[in-house]
Amino acid sequence: MKKYTNTGSKDTRSGFGAGMTELGQKNENVVALCADLIGSLKFDDFKKNHPERFFQIGIAEANMIGIAAGLTIGGKIPFTGTFANFSTGRVYDQIRQSVAYSEKNVKICASHAGLTLGEDGATHQILEDIGLMKMLPGMTVINTCDYNQTKAATLALADHHGPAYLRFGRPVVPNFMPADEPFVIGKAILLSEGTDVTIVATGHLVWEALIAAEALEAKGISAEVINIHTIKPLDEVAILKSLAKTKCIVTAEEHNILGGLGESVSRVLALHHPAPQEFVAVNDSFGESGTPEQLMEKYKLNNQAIVDAVERVIKRK
Repeated sequence: MKKYTNTGSKDTRSGFGAGMTELGQKNENVVALCADLIGSLKFDDFKKNHPERFFQIGIAEANMIGIAAGLTIGGKIPFTGTFANFSTGRVYDQIRQSVAYSEKNVKICASHAGLTLGEDGATHQILEDIGLMKMLPGMTVINTCDYNQTKAATLALADHHGPAYLRFGRPVVPNFMPADEPFVIGKAILLSEGTDVTIVATGHLVWEALIAAEALEAKGISAEVINIHTIKPLDEVAILKSLAKTKCIVTAEEHNILGGLGESVSRVLALHHPAPQEFVAVNDSFGESGTPEQLMEKYKLNNQAIVDAVERVIKRK
């Protein structure tokens, strides 16, 4: 199994911007809509190169979703962009009625998700968005781990027909997924093989899971690490195949413990393979203002928290 190494830290939102730049060149049906956050969403190049396909909606997120839904009727593939809090919580009714229920081919792209938004504080650090979006029938939910994977997911969504939610972040984080790694919606990626415990992680916690696996190896614990970039549809086959070997699992995510990846995995276990599970997630609370590093430490969303969870779950086998 190949080792994944940091090739240089980048922000995942720039991966989205790079994906949009490429889509602008490759697919004339792709259009972009932004709610007054061009720089934050890295829409600059798309707007410059394809002004006729870029729509600045302003601070009117509900209108943006409605316009995006309408554009699909003419065969366009709209990518909407704003912060995750405004992409979901603020416009949930419009997403439910105009996109999900109506089965419109809208790609809802959300930056600044989770605690790593940092200093802007709890009002902007949405930790419920995965749960909100995965409950909508027919909605694909993707949460990427680094620059390369975010770019790949953006490209893949243009070829995927149906409503989709793409979640990424603000901070600079390790870029470790190979640029040529195939991105298949709904297909997890096995990062390292192990026999004692399965660690399934999503988003910024994937890199932390790899660091944790190295620390566990030094303790004589063999951890299998799986990158779950697609929360829905969930790759149940990959999870169950790993569990057949390890007999226990740890889930890790930058999201509320309620409604996220961990609960989706729990459903798989309950239906197909009951086994001990431990959760690395925010424990039913809002966030607060602080640096991303401070918050990930305080809310126990780092590699040490994953190591601790592994040690707990192994004792339960």
